[in-house]
Amino acid sequence: MNNQTFNDAAALAGRVLISLIFIMGGASKITGYAGTVGYMEHMGVPGVLLPLVIATELGGGLLILFGWKTRVVAFLMAGFTLLTGLLFHLPIGDAGNMIHFWKNVAIAGGFLSIMANGAGGWSVDGWRKASV
Repeated sequence: MNNQTFNDAAALAGRVLISLIFIMGGASKITGYAGTVGYMEHMGVPGVLLPLVIATELGGGLLILFGWKTRVVAFLMAGFTLLTGLLFHLPIGDAGNMIHFWKNVAIAGGFLSIMANGAGGWSVDGWRKASV
């Protein structure tokens, strides 16, 4: 396997792995809609924002998975991930929530790496670039 093939395979694997948490999370918010609204409101976030959250998680996750407009989407998803970490996982002194907070920080770092390096050749972005 040459370096470019290895890099494209690694970029695809990274996109798959990071996108799954958002695709699955968005889908679970649909099936558990009322409970999610209640949790959001308990945390001080208006439940009316849930459709936007679902669209961001599902849409952003799928765009990263397929590698379309990857750099822009990765930047936006990094911001979304940091914001959700701050809003939902930052009670200082709660060790369980701090683990989730730092998980969000790490995921945001992964998105920034995707933003910096792009989606790789095995992506919609890569195929569009190759066809130009």
